[in-house]
Amino acid sequence: MREIVRRHLGKVVAGAAVAATATAVLVGVNLPGSEAGESGDRRANAAAAKQDAVAKDGVIEAAPEEGAKGIGSDPLTDEEIERAEKASVSGQPRASARDVEGDRGPQLLSTNLSEPDPNDTGAAPRRAEVVYYDYKKDAVVTKTVNLETGKVDDTTTAQNVQPPPSQDELVEGARLLIADPLGKGLKQDFKHATGKKLTGPDQLQLSGMVFRKETVERVPSGLTECGKHRCLQVVTKVKNGPWIDTRSLVVDLSTRKVGRLG
Repeated sequence: MREIVRRHLGKVVAGAAVAATATAVLVGVNLPGSEAGESGDRRANAAAAKQDAVAKDGVIEAAPEEGAKGIGSDPLTDEEIERAEKASVSGQPRASARDVEGDRGPQLLSTNLSEPDPNDTGAAPRRAEVVYYDYKKDAVVTKTVNLETGKVDDTTTAQNVQPPPSQDELVEGARLLIADPLGKGLKQDFKHATGKKLTGPDQLQLSGMVFRKETVERVPSGLTECGKHRCLQVVTKVKNGPWIDTRSLVVDLSTRKVGRLG
């Protein structure tokens, strides 16, 4: 049995020590500005502003209803997020960019409240930063949208910059892992843990991080472009089950290929 576990590339992770490691990875995922990202849920800030309920004198009171617009440094409301994202792509030819699946249009990564512009005088307007990844150019595109005017105030494009991944990217990364020969161990361990065949990402709980080739001593030949390319390490967990260690596998989403470390 021990030999079988060793042979499995994505051995099932169990026990307190490994759970603590996985938890540490996930904590990094959710920290603002972290290199790790569970997909950068673009509505995280808005959700943080909502309280489920408050108990007062033994009575549960519903959380206050969210308004259409936030004030000052309030997190973006759902309506502001929707308006910012719509404005950020208005008038832009979708054929000029590609998302993680190769479809027309850039891949949305996150939408967050922009830091105030120090050059603004008086009451500064609320702005949102909408961040995309263009797989056609391997570039990060950031649109700063003025929420008062509904127009894009600024656009920046940068290469060799890798923000935390979005959930859509993690799903596509897992899909590529499952389809690749290097994902054999992942599928074997899923079968061992559940008795079922692993056929798609929807059977897994996913998190992950951008792969930094500077963090490893030896970079496999197929992963030397990571940093310029969009490369992820996908962390997998059986839904309501154990972790499966796939951290030695790296998915290059730009080339849609999988490499192995070590």
